[in-house]
Amino acid sequence: MTTERYDQLAIFSVVAQERSFTRAAAKLGMSQPALSRAMRQLEERLGVRLLSRTTRSVAPTEAGERLLQVVAPRLEEIDQEMAMLSEFRDKPAGKLRITTGEHSAITVLQPVLAKLLPDNPDLNIEIIVDYGFTDIVAEGFDAGVRLGPQVAKDMIALRIGPDMRMAVVGSPAYFARHAVPRTPNDLTAHNCINLRMPTHGGLYVWEFEKNAQEVQVRVEGQLVFNTIAMRLEAAIQGLGLAFMPEDLVEDAVAQGRLIRVLEDWCEPFSGYHLYYPSRRQNSPAFTLLRDALRYED
Repeated sequence: MTTERYDQLAIFSVVAQERSFTRAAAKLGMSQPALSRAMRQLEERLGVRLLSRTTRSVAPTEAGERLLQVVAPRLEEIDQEMAMLSEFRDKPAGKLRITTGEHSAITVLQPVLAKLLPDNPDLNIEIIVDYGFTDIVAEGFDAGVRLGPQVAKDMIALRIGPDMRMAVVGSPAYFARHAVPRTPNDLTAHNCINLRMPTHGGLYVWEFEKNAQEVQVRVEGQLVFNTIAMRLEAAIQGLGLAFMPEDLVEDAVAQGRLIRVLEDWCEPFSGYHLYYPSRRQNSPAFTLLRDALRYED
């Protein structure tokens, strides 16, 4: 088989899995016209239509689905074996894709990468921030980072961070105008700064626990954000109460810019874990990153 045919099969696999020429072109780093031309050539060579195209969507035909089931696993195996060849290099090389939340990206991944990457110039890391529960196999990620209880049971999970606590905070100016909440349910009477979950479009439910009693509160307020920095700044400005990871508000609380409340309702919980498929053979590059992230008590 010619190199061109291999390339066309690889392109087809990405288009069929992404179900979009736009997303496939971006992922492959090629133009949409070149991608469409490669697909037409492959279909003409095989004499069968592989993709059903409409103005709104792209989907594999029955023949395309059959080809995808055969080709995709083999292309993945080839990629893994090529990555394994880096063990013969002086230093690991390759590209790794990781899905994670914003807080873990900032507090766990970035500090490790700052130490790791300068000594490994051929290692490339792509971090995708996503609050949803991404299917890392279907979406082509090497690994994901989530809190311990959120990791699927069929994945290998490696602890990469300490236990965590959340904190409810507001500014002195806010509490000059509003009573201090004594229980989580009191928050329903407060102006709370909400977090939008980008993947599912819903608002994050504030979760509390005290003496084995769990309480979930759906709060309301004038502001909704999907980033950490804007929620924290809004709380400091006195625009409402924020529910944030404890480590992100410690300095502001110590400086008197924020006041913490409901602390006895914020118990520790299992911290961040790196998770990845149990059946996947790990490349030297992934092994290097995994070992660098490993958390030791």
